[in-house]
Amino acid sequence: MKRRLAREIAIQSLYHMEMNEVDAEEAVSMLIAEAAGENESEVELSDVNKTTTFVLELVGGTWEHKAAIDEMLAGYLKNWQVSRLSKVDRQVLRLAVYEMVFRSDVPGKVAVNEAIELAKHFGVEESGKFVNGVLGKMIHDLETLKNKNNM
Repeated sequence: MKRRLAREIAIQSLYHMEMNEVDAEEAVSMLIAEAAGENESEVELSDVNKTTTFVLELVGGTWEHKAAIDEMLAGYLKNWQVSRLSKVDRQVLRLAVYEMVFRSDVPGKVAVNEAIELAKHFGVEESGKFVNGVLGKMIHDLETLKNKNNM
């Protein structure tokens, strides 16, 4: 499975967790099974375990660092609060910030581009522009954010 599909499942899992108060494993396993069952992306069964592991890393890491991520986001939202964001935009931003700040295997620009595409896919018409604006500001301070949060 491609990382884009894994990120899509991660966004859906984060959304599911916030809406239904389920844990990461339950949300991810349900959505992976659904994706494999529908086989829309021509998922090979050999990829399911690898993808599940990757999605769980993304979802678990994002959820674990949610408070720190929301605090960072709050500093880049002009006249807005994290709690007032649409649930979809909030999950897209959280995942992107997690990948940018807390993971070393994803270049910042890749995380931003992926987030923009995910926002366009799952959000409303203006979501892509909004996510780009917020993350575009954050990427300028990325090294400082990494140093501050990865002590």
